[in-house]
Formats: sequence, C-alpha cells, structure tokens
Amino acid sequence: MLSVELHAHSSLSYDGRDGVEKLLARAADAGLDALAVTDHDEIAASLRAVELAPEYGLLGIPGMEVTSAAGHVLALGVDEKITDGLPFGTTLDRIHDQGGVVVVPHPFQESRSGVMAKISRAELARADAIEVYNSRLLTGRANRQARTFAREHGIPQTAGSDAHISEMVGRAVTLVETDERSVPAILEAIREGRTHIEGRRTPWHISFRQAAGGAKRKFRERLASLLE
Repeated sequence: MLSVELHAHSSLSYDGRDGVEKLLARAADAGLDALAVTDHDEIAASLRAVELAPEYGLLGIPGMEVTSAAGHVLALGVDEKITDGLPFGTTLDRIHDQGGVVVVPHPFQESRSGVMAKISRAELARADAIEVYNSRLLTGRANRQARTFAREHGIPQTAGSDAHISEMVGRAVTLVETDERSVPAILEAIREGRTHIEGRRTPWHISFRQAAGGAKRKFRERLASLLE
C-alpha cells in the first residue's frame, strides 16, 4: 500500500506559493510515498518535481490541473502540457492520448471550477476516477456528492489536499494498493479502483493564508498587466 498525494500546486500556479522543493520536503515529512504536483495549466514544475523526488525518498508523478471549458480536470501521468479551454470530452481524449489518467477534482463545487455546472452526469462518468475527498472543504456536502456519484457509477475514487502552500500537502491522500513503487503501477491501480481514501479538513487558518496569498498574487499580476 502506497500513500500518495495527487493534488498539489507549486508557485508556478497563479495561486500557488511554494517551490517544488518545499512541497517535496513536506511530503517526505508527512511520510508519503509519492507526490503529484498538478499546477494550473502548467507542467514544468511537475516535471522538475519528478526529477527531484528521489532525493527526498519519494516517487514523483507527472501531471497538471487542466482548465477545460467545463472546469478543472487533473491529468496524471502526462509529460506534455494539455491545452486549456478545450471541451471537457476533448480534454479527456488529450489526456488519454498521452496514456494519462483522468481524475475530476471537486466536481460538484461550482465556486471552484467544478465541472458539474456545465456537463452531464453521463459525461462525468467518463472519468477514470473522481476526487471524492478534497481537504479544502467548507461543509463537506460537495465531497459527499462526489462520493455518492462515484459509488453509484462504479468509478474509482481518489483524495487530494488541493495544496497551494506546502503546509497543506498530505491533508488528504490516496492509499493505493500496489506492491510496485512506480508511476505506471500507481496509475494502473487508480484505473482499477484499488484505492482507499484518507483525509482531514485543512485548518481554517491555513486555508485563509492560502486564499489571501493567491488573491494578493492575482492583484499584483493584474496590476502589472495594466501597466504594460
């Protein structure tokens, strides 16, 4: 059984704060086996994390969080950037073309680009897996909706911290049933549903720091663009 963080953002994300080194160090301190850095519409930092992971005793899983026309989609196991803004189905096809695994994060949380505001339940059922526990929850209702949907449709389940600062890494992890410590083995186990969920709510003070930092960064970037 491997303990895997499948949803974390580095400073390459518009709302991330820390470099991959800090994310890896935190993952190692948390006793994880593997980490996927999944930046918004970027992949360079994730590939860098894959290179550095062995220095921290970890396995790095390449990936990214793609902003499809319907909302966010995690692409795990890809090593080339997936174009953002494409239709949901096309995004899934592009990920599969690279041999990647599609995980739909927080699908029922419209305020955080959850896809269910714009796609049908049949379309969501095309996912390889659904993130049924996201540690950045308010009431937990969206997580319960995701878990119920996954169970009703027999879709594999994952968890993710949705970490945007290093302290958040490891709050929600996916326990993967495999004896082989490799990316292909982990991805295969996810596809086959050999997963278990382990999660804790991210403390409010950490969520607040993350949100405040992201808002400040957005403001600076918007101001810079206006002054160009």
